[in-house]
Parts: sequence; structure tokens; C-alpha cells
Amino acid sequence: MADVTYIAAQSRPTQGALLMATAVLLFACMDVTTKHMALAYAVPLIVFMRYAGNFFLLLAIFGPGKGKSLFATQRTGLVLLRAACLACSSLFAALAFQRMPVAETIAILFVAPFGVMLLAGPLLGEKACPLQWAAACLGFAGVLMVARPGSGLDPVGVMFALMAAGGGIVYNTLSRTLARSETTESMLVWTAFVGMIAFGAALPWSLPAQMPSTLDLLAFAALGILSTAGHFMFTQACRLAPASVIAPVNYLQLVWSGLLGFAVFGHVPDHLGLTGMGLIALGGMSAAIWPMIAPRPALRAGVC
Repeated sequence: MADVTYIAAQSRPTQGALLMATAVLLFACMDVTTKHMALAYAVPLIVFMRYAGNFFLLLAIFGPGKGKSLFATQRTGLVLLRAACLACSSLFAALAFQRMPVAETIAILFVAPFGVMLLAGPLLGEKACPLQWAAACLGFAGVLMVARPGSGLDPVGVMFALMAAGGGIVYNTLSRTLARSETTESMLVWTAFVGMIAFGAALPWSLPAQMPSTLDLLAFAALGILSTAGHFMFTQACRLAPASVIAPVNYLQLVWSGLLGFAVFGHVPDHLGLTGMGLIALGGMSAAIWPMIAPRPALRAGVC
């Protein structure tokens, strides 16, 4: 069981922001791998392999020491809802990756962290100062430039990306809420278990006609490893910093995705898209740097 007193007393926004920046780099690697695999395999199979690898890796790491307590929860209903939201978001995001470049897809998904900042005040009681709001709005303006009308994106892919973003808003908000009562390990293992069961049910209709190559099997395994490491860092970041601090740092994922999308697929966004990515990076970095220089009384009060 999580030590709620420790979580409340040990707020470390700088470390939380840095953990989130690393987590979104791993997520970008996972997204590029997902798109690559979606060109040859059914999406439910890809997502199942990710969750199955995630689940068994978590069992191998934490199972020997924790045993049955690894599955212990305080608010089981919310834990399962969080896991279901991520499973839905993962499915819709993978379907979007099939139809659109990685960077543009991630840009639309960044409706989610902006939504988290909107919900952090009324639902979590967390205050964001004007400078943090300005940084978030700057990043969101960059998102609009990348995913602007007339950009040539597949409408169905845009719809899937928006549905994934909706699931991400609920997942991210619940992650912060549950960090006060649940252990990191239990939230991770339940998320992986729910995803594995949900997409495992679709395997009879998703299995490939031929055995995947050794390289593809390694790519499937990488999905589980990247997911485990990324979500562990993400959950730890939620423990160390308020949502108003870590949510804007999510914008860095678009930078990583753009670079990796170019390296793997040769995709280069247009000039307006690149300008938007620059604004997103500036907004995210501004929100991450502010906790490093602001006095703690100002952070607690939500003023600059």
C-alpha cells in the first residue's frame, strides 16, 4: 500500500518533470515501433503483444518480492477504469498510426495533456500559475498548427486520434488521483493485465498467416519493454509533481516522435508543422524549467 503521507510530503516537481520527459521519449520509441508493425500485422495483435510483454515482465521483476500483494488495490474500480481507458486509447492510437505519420498523430493526441491541466484544478485541487498556463497554451497553439485543417491528414485517422486523446485524458487524471492511494507496481500490473485480456480475446481474428520473423519478434518484445519502462516513469512522475507541472512536459513527445519518424520513415512535416513543433517544445520546456527556479511557497500557492 502506498504511503500517502510520503507522497504528500515529498513533492519534487523538478524530478517529476525529468521523469516525464524520459517517459515520453520511451513512448515515442514505442509509437514508431507500433506504426512499423502496423504496416504488416493486425492492430489488436500488436497491442496484445505489447500488454502481454508488459504483464509478464512486471511479474518477473516484482512478483518474487511482492507475491499476491502486487495485485492489492485500495480503489479497485478506479484502477480498472484507468486500465480500460489506456487499453482503449492504445487501440485507437495504433489505428491512427496506420493512417497518419507519427508526429501528426501525436500532435492530435496532445489534446490530452491540455485537458488534464483543465481538470487538475476542479478535480485534483492543484493550482497552476499564469506562467505555467501560458506555457501550456503555447504548446497547444503549436498542436493546432501541426494538425490544422487542410493539412491532408486522413479524416478517419484524425477521428481515431481524437478518441485516443479522450481516453488519455481520463487515464492521466486517474493516474494522478490513484497515486495517492495505490502502489506504482499494482497500477502497472493491473493496466497490463486488463489490456492483455481485452486484446487476447481478439487473437483468433488477429493472428498472422505466417510465423513472424526474428526481427519482428524482437520488435514485439521491445513494445513490452518500452511500455513497462515508460509507464513506470510516468506513474512515478505523477507521484512527485502535480499535474499542472508534468502535463505540459508531455509535449516533448512530439519532438521525439518527429525525429524518430524522420529517421525511420523519412517523413518531414511542412514548415508550419515544424514551427508548431518548435512552439510545443518551447511550451513544454518552459513548464519543466519553472519548478527548478521558482521558490517552493510560490509553487504551493500556484502563483509566479
